[in-house]
Amino acid sequence: MTDMSRLRNSTQNQGEAWIGLNNTGGNRTWHWSLPGVEYIHNDSSWNLNGRTEPGPGNCVRKRDKLVDVSCDRTMWFICYDDKLILIKENKTWEEALDYCRESHRGLVSITNPYQQRWAEVRAKNASSPFVWLGLRYACTLNLWFWVNDKLVCYEKWSSEGKTEDCGRAVGMMRGGPYEWVSQRDNKKYNFVCFK
Repeated sequence: MTDMSRLRNSTQNQGEAWIGLNNTGGNRTWHWSLPGVEYIHNDSSWNLNGRTEPGPGNCVRKRDKLVDVSCDRTMWFICYDDKLILIKENKTWEEALDYCRESHRGLVSITNPYQQRWAEVRAKNASSPFVWLGLRYACTLNLWFWVNDKLVCYEKWSSEGKTEDCGRAVGMMRGGPYEWVSQRDNKKYNFVCFK
């Protein structure tokens, strides 16, 4: 429901707007235009007008609910501004931190399930078994901290993954369930930066 509210607010009450959901090939399988993002069908999101499934249109517009329509209509559209980027270079945690700070805004911090989901979309395309996140263990303070000073208010540790020891940082699994695992920070993995 949060995604729908965000989508509704982003149109700024301009009425109908295109979103990046479409049906290619006429197989009635919906796809997001953003690569690597899977569409999860939810009947309550659609305005079916008494039908049991979406109609014959191959593109989707949004007002209060989703409606499939012909792709040749002219209307407002909504763009997605992606803030995360996967760097497919294997670096130590410190090297990844330096790279992200020099080339982007920093290593990613994850403070809610929504951010976790977007990081997962990036991680699944990694060429290493884990991707570095911006979470590191501070021995002197005996705590985990995000390097951008965000509070650790959301966690997704694997059952055996939270080792509290010096020289440790978090690697997120490349595949599902995309849990976090404490890793020696001298290992070399791909990493996710904030743009």
